[in-house]
Amino acid sequence: MNPALLIGQDIIGVFLMISILLQARGSGLSATFGGDSSVYRSRRGIERRLWQFTILLAVLFCFFSEASFILTKS
Repeated sequence: MNPALLIGQDIIGVFLMISILLQARGSGLSATFGGDSSVYRSRRGIERRLWQFTILLAVLFCFFSEASFILTKS
């Protein structure tokens, strides 16, 4: 196993979790008690960049996972 891949996957995983938790969309239990309405609106500014960053981190996490799987197999 390549330790650089494992460390990279761990770091990307932590940042992915943080970026997902930073995205407050008014869903879940808070919506039950009068949270955001369900009106459609587009993402703007920092919210849009955070959303794009989350997608990038998810793709990188999948890449690191596949690379780790392929290199462990050989």
